[in-house]
Amino acid sequence: MQNQRLHSGHGPYYGTDNPGYCPSAPAAPAMYAPPVFDPSAPSAPPASMYDNVPGYEGTMVGGGGFLPPPMPTMPMPMPEPGPAQPSWNIPSITEDTAREAFIMFASSKCCYNSSPAREGVITRMDAFNTYRYRLETFNESRSTEWSQEPYNGQPVDAFIQAVPGPWDIPAQAPGLFKDHTQVIRVPYTSSVKSCYACVGMGRNPCKDCAGAGNKVCWVCNGSGYRHGDDRCSHCSGRGRENCSHCRGQGSKECSTCHGRRQILVFINLTVKWTNHIDVYVVEQNSGLKVANLSKVSGKEMHKDAQYLVYPVRGFPDTAVVGASERLVREHQANYSQTSRILQQRQTIELIPITKVSYMWKGKSCVYFVFGNEFKVSSDDYPAKCCCCSVL
Repeated sequence: MQNQRLHSGHGPYYGTDNPGYCPSAPAAPAMYAPPVFDPSAPSAPPASMYDNVPGYEGTMVGGGGFLPPPMPTMPMPMPEPGPAQPSWNIPSITEDTAREAFIMFASSKCCYNSSPAREGVITRMDAFNTYRYRLETFNESRSTEWSQEPYNGQPVDAFIQAVPGPWDIPAQAPGLFKDHTQVIRVPYTSSVKSCYACVGMGRNPCKDCAGAGNKVCWVCNGSGYRHGDDRCSHCSGRGRENCSHCRGQGSKECSTCHGRRQILVFINLTVKWTNHIDVYVVEQNSGLKVANLSKVSGKEMHKDAQYLVYPVRGFPDTAVVGASERLVREHQANYSQTSRILQQRQTIELIPITKVSYMWKGKSCVYFVFGNEFKVSSDDYPAKCCCCSVL
């Protein structure tokens, strides 16, 4: 009975009827694929891996939220009355200043003809009172989280001494009203644990080959042959090839412990200093868009900085007084519960706005000069070239 070539999926059959069969040149050994690997190591550290540290019971991997500061042992200082209010006279600009600012504005635009700015006849100038109130609250917040790193002989100090509380650990604060973050390792929380990711083995089965070290040959699709009876030269007829991801080892170095088999776990304290800012601009009827005012500075009319500020009193514009009362109340309520307020600062600026009406070639137009920088805004500039219309 004639022999038949039977393929079991594990490699080619070499019988005496195979044209490529040669008794003196044995075929390459077949490579067998093991069952698909089902990893049993946890993908995340178990909660039982971490010690129970007094004062840090809510600490988790990834952070446990912001920790409220302890109640002060000494009475907190009371806000002091603000400085005496200056005169609230609005500065005015001259016609020459308005024209010079307009000429500089037109000259800075590549598509603007400067003739309207130079030759336009100013017919009216109206000044407007516009106030900008700013409240800043500079606070410090603290949060904790369990962290880890490969163990390479670092000091282990868990429970050698009592662990200081989250708010008892000194931290170097930056300058006032400057955002900054500092991460501090909490003393006496470092301990060594067996790596959870590789179950203390230092290596993990390769996911690309399921731990086999080899994969089905992509050229012959595992048959060992390319065309008819031609043995596959890529895998030497084995039907499988070494895995390039693990270099045929079937496993790769554990990315969690870097092959050290152990990890050092500890608590990190994140100290964050944040300057919270709220700005209120009084509604003004000049016609200038409020967004333009963020680009300029004004004349500082009032400044008060202390631990906690009082709302502004005696200011001639009731809208500013109302905004100050509301924002001071909101800041002290929002930032005193989960953080420690270090300083507050409030300022009032008077931003000068001059609405300039002018005539050019029989057409009535308007532009605005505003801020200490004499910025100009002109939405209806009468001499733009065609490219500006396209833009």
